[in-house]
Amino acid sequence: MTKPSRRRLGRSELSVAPLALGGNVFGWTVDDRVAFPLLDAFVDAGFNLIDTADTYSVWVPGHKGGESEEMIGRWLRAGGRRDEVILATKVGMETSDGRKGLSPDRIRASIEGSLRRLQTDRIDLYQAHVDDPATPLEGTLRAFSGLRSEGRIRAFGASNYSALRLEEALRVSSDQGFDRFESLQPRYNLLDRKEFEGDVERVCVSNGLGVLTYSALASGFLSGKYRTAADATKSARGARGISRLDAHGQKILEALDDVARRLGAPRTAVAIAWILARPSVTAPIASATSPMQLEQLLEGTRLSLDREALDTLARADA
Repeated sequence: MTKPSRRRLGRSELSVAPLALGGNVFGWTVDDRVAFPLLDAFVDAGFNLIDTADTYSVWVPGHKGGESEEMIGRWLRAGGRRDEVILATKVGMETSDGRKGLSPDRIRASIEGSLRRLQTDRIDLYQAHVDDPATPLEGTLRAFSGLRSEGRIRAFGASNYSALRLEEALRVSSDQGFDRFESLQPRYNLLDRKEFEGDVERVCVSNGLGVLTYSALASGFLSGKYRTAADATKSARGARGISRLDAHGQKILEALDDVARRLGAPRTAVAIAWILARPSVTAPIASATSPMQLEQLLEGTRLSLDREALDTLARADA
């Protein structure tokens, strides 16, 4: 099988394949026995970006956060594949001990924990998980730049930033001589378009930022497995998925059904291909809990949607 081409992430030295594997399920609904083969298959197929965060999976009762990073670290130690992957993790959201934000001290403390859990000496892409209005951007950017000059991170990016704050951060970096955010991680999928399309996308394109979109399948809803209230019991994320089953969600699913049937492709693949058809997107992020789910995600990177498919999906969002 032909390996996927790589895309440069912003102006950084990082080049990534057109799909990132989301680590939010690792240590939550996926254990080592399932995760290790999935990670190996992902890399064997020529993909390289693995995305996680210091808070995954703090929402699970009894978890403290960092479980995902720990699992990825065990896989790296067992397989020796560190140089084959781009490791992306995040800082800024509240952890079980109540710490949150993007102060220099918080960033320094968090990266120590992430490096330890991931069992590595560097983070390839370190991301501000959410904006912190209480901390001056100068302090946050100085801390990230310092970590890069020390070789502890190779690049840094933002997640969940508004266009205004992203633009301001880029201006501060330019004025103060700091390294800059090289990527943005916004929520973006067939159901959730407004917060990225428009001003946020404009800032990314005009500044040459990489774009790594999360929630590519809208918590699994776009796979088509949530059709009735009873379907909420199908997975741990069922409540999130079934919450999208309104009139708009139904229209999107019907359009996905039509396109998938005509092209002979899984709905999941169509949803991924639709994101990749957006020129501003570097790679969508999506998680998998089985080999079949992973293969459908990978199929999406090989699927080219024709004009009829794009028009069908556009009409459903009208």
